[in-house]
Amino acid sequence: MAKTPRTLFENIWDRHLVTAETSETPAVLYIDLHLIHEVTSPQAFDLLRQRGLPVRRPERTLATMDHSTPTLAASLAGGMPPGPAREQVATLQDNCREFGIELHDLESPQRGIVHVMGPELGATQPGSTIVCGDSHTSTHGAFGALAFGIGTTEVAHVLATQSLLQRRPATLAVNLSGRLGPGVSAKDLVLAIIREIGVSGGTGHVIEYRGEAIRSLSMEQRMTVCNMSIEAGARAGLIAPDDTTFEYLAGRPLSPSGVDWEHALERWRELPGDEDAVFDRSVDIDVSELEPMLTYGTNPAMAMPVTGKVPVPNGDAGLRRALDYMGLGAGEPLLGRPVDVVFIGSCTNGRLSDLRDAARVMAGRRVADGVRMLVVPGSQDVKRSAEAEGLHRVFTEAGAEWRESGCSMCIAMNGDSVAAGQYAVSTSNRNFEGRQGAGARTLLASPLTAAAAAVSGQISDPRQYLEDDGQ
Repeated sequence: MAKTPRTLFENIWDRHLVTAETSETPAVLYIDLHLIHEVTSPQAFDLLRQRGLPVRRPERTLATMDHSTPTLAASLAGGMPPGPAREQVATLQDNCREFGIELHDLESPQRGIVHVMGPELGATQPGSTIVCGDSHTSTHGAFGALAFGIGTTEVAHVLATQSLLQRRPATLAVNLSGRLGPGVSAKDLVLAIIREIGVSGGTGHVIEYRGEAIRSLSMEQRMTVCNMSIEAGARAGLIAPDDTTFEYLAGRPLSPSGVDWEHALERWRELPGDEDAVFDRSVDIDVSELEPMLTYGTNPAMAMPVTGKVPVPNGDAGLRRALDYMGLGAGEPLLGRPVDVVFIGSCTNGRLSDLRDAARVMAGRRVADGVRMLVVPGSQDVKRSAEAEGLHRVFTEAGAEWRESGCSMCIAMNGDSVAAGQYAVSTSNRNFEGRQGAGARTLLASPLTAAAAAVSGQISDPRQYLEDDGQ
């Protein structure tokens, strides 16, 4: 009897199914790794205490501090200032101590943004199920893991049972042909995808990214793509594991080793779906002519080539409101528009390769007068590696601020924010109204495009800077 072709998602889902769903009840899915941080976990631990429950498998939970933590070294060394952020950090520390959970606190050399730290440690592994009280948990799908964000009540449920109630999502194949050109990055790729399918294009689906354009990406670039799957409304994003994945994971602190590594490789090589597997939907995109992208509106689908023009609303009330908020006119180019702030960092683009890209543009140049630039590594490990390569000197000599790791200006709840009315070119993942501060105007872009804006003081095509350097 012929074998029925299967998708990567089906292979992972079926291996973790405890109880199948019915018309009346969701499925029960076993969870391999639960990541927690200081913002969404306090209420979950309170729920456990109210019910007198322990954490079912504390060794399957990993905690870090990232959202509320300051990125100024002096604030960390001197202790966080009084307020809600310090209370959140202290509460997480108390909860992890009480329930026996491993925590990378402010003094840990491995602390970082949860979606940067997990892969660095090797905790993120192919074929696993991963959840976190954070929407950008989809990042871990770059490793062929089914990873998604959950709510506070669900965080408590996973802590108590190591499982989760879930309705089975549909599947969407995004087939990407061609290769990215010079100066075009994974961030440009994912912005183009979201522009193509829309902010609700992936709703109810798990996206699997396939094709030559994906296979040619590094693991860090793949994480950028999967990170923003949620911005297309998807439940999760997936990329099938391959030798690029395995080379990244080899030798990581929490990766299997010795005979266990060989056994793990055998399992992981069986995960990718069949070429003729059937998806509920599919989209085909040729990326060979893709240009550097950036957003002009208030959601990530409002994106355009850096050389393009702001679209005309033509009766679209949502677009009209977005342009009013952003202070932009229909039909105008963005090239040459002055900027006030540049932020390089976040779980989308705060990894070492992102900092290298920014440094390529900034080496030997200065941040333009009147522009504030923050460069925030995604983890302390990224920070140490960047400093070992001298990247921090490129940034500081250019006039940028070099910070400790954390979510920083992505979410503006830790002391780093953009003032009302200011234009910020940001490598983060959301350009919603007020995301980087009340009244802040955010244009999402790649590290290359962000760095070009920093040194020119205006929206610029990063390719001209790479050409100037013969790159």
